[in-house]
Amino acid sequence: MSDVRRQRPASPCVQICRVRNADSLCEGCGRTLDEITAWSRLDEDGREAVWQRLEAEGWPVSGSEPA
Repeated sequence: MSDVRRQRPASPCVQICRVRNADSLCEGCGRTLDEITAWSRLDEDGREAVWQRLEAEGWPVSGSEPA
């Protein structure tokens, strides 16, 4: 397991749970509704893919504490 994976919280959730109508992304963590719904069922590779997208797009909201 990489150091990056070990340093991440269990979930990208930052307890700012509002979905934007324009793009259906959570305003807090940046996940789509499908990603949020599937999170508990995703395997390590699936979660890693979501984490990589979120990090590439600058999520989660800076200064927020993970849930």
